[in-house]
Amino acid sequence: MIEPFRIAVPQSDLDDLHTRLDRTRWPHELSDVGDTFGLPLARVRELADRWRHGYDWRTAEAELNSHPQFVTEIDGQPVHFLHVRSPRPDALPLLLTHGWPGSIVEFLDVLGPLSADFHLVVPSIPGWGFSGPTRARGWDVDRVARAFAELMRRLGYDRYGAHGGDWGAAVSRALSQHDVEHVVAIHLTYLPTPPQPGDPDRAQLSTQDQGRLAGIESYQRHQPAVRSFNATRPQTPAYALTDSPVGLLAWLLDPMTMWAAVDFPISPDRVLTNVTLLWLTGTGGTVARLHRESGGPASWRTVQPVGVLVLPEDITLPVRQLAERRLPIVHWTEADRGGHFPGLEVPDLLVADLRAFFSSVSASASASASASTSASVDG
Repeated sequence: MIEPFRIAVPQSDLDDLHTRLDRTRWPHELSDVGDTFGLPLARVRELADRWRHGYDWRTAEAELNSHPQFVTEIDGQPVHFLHVRSPRPDALPLLLTHGWPGSIVEFLDVLGPLSADFHLVVPSIPGWGFSGPTRARGWDVDRVARAFAELMRRLGYDRYGAHGGDWGAAVSRALSQHDVEHVVAIHLTYLPTPPQPGDPDRAQLSTQDQGRLAGIESYQRHQPAVRSFNATRPQTPAYALTDSPVGLLAWLLDPMTMWAAVDFPISPDRVLTNVTLLWLTGTGGTVARLHRESGGPASWRTVQPVGVLVLPEDITLPVRQLAERRLPIVHWTEADRGGHFPGLEVPDLLVADLRAFFSSVSASASASASASTSASVDG
């Protein structure tokens, strides 16, 4: 059963948040270290002050509620989602999956433009936001993908596209295997291409691609501490993340700062809406379970067309020659700006690339169908 959902946070929860912000115990900071030890105290204090005195959750709540929302139970787990239908009856359904440290907030700035061309389904991954904490072990990427395939079936969508970056890219790739009969194509904004046996010798790669490969290998060797905690001991930081709003703010802002473009084009209120969403739902610590549950290399086999949008300041940059050995890539765009969160940083580029990719996929499918019909008639 799919039920309508509307966000209505009790005022007592907001009052509690404000009280906790007022009572923050601030840590000591070494002088003249910049960000080499972590987020600078001044930056966190400035954003926390805005959270307490300048940010209005009710405005964000109203924005979220301006989009139709629903909840359904799949595999024993509530799944919350936005469902924004296009005025075009023949529009292609498009499943948008967020990542970490983000949430559905990543897509708020693209819902309007994209809904002109797509029926949009934007779920909160189990463990996130209004999908609530996961209720059992085993919620890895494959289980999330199967749940989202069931969600699309319940909505009556027989064929649909999928898009994502970060965990959303992994879920989209898993969907391409688990729901192969219904996923028409996938679009990714994050595609790590670490070396694999049988790859060309790196001397055969361009100088640019050798640099990208070196960046991937460096990131694998020196992953941020937050990712190590997520992958191994997520319950331990969960106590602080569930009890201290400033702790949650700093924990999420740190990787967001490292992975976004250097000028950090994400608005303070978007950062705070993302953090507040996880704070109010008590899921700041449970979102990391997906990382803990999803260990091991990806093994999804994709046969559908794949589109890739490369953001120049992302965590790592894919090597196209290697990516094309792993996936049936038919569309590749090298953007001129943006980092790991395109929906928040460069929503215009993301919208344009999604339109271009899925238009080309639809045109190719129509051409193939016409050719098949012609051949049948000629026969």
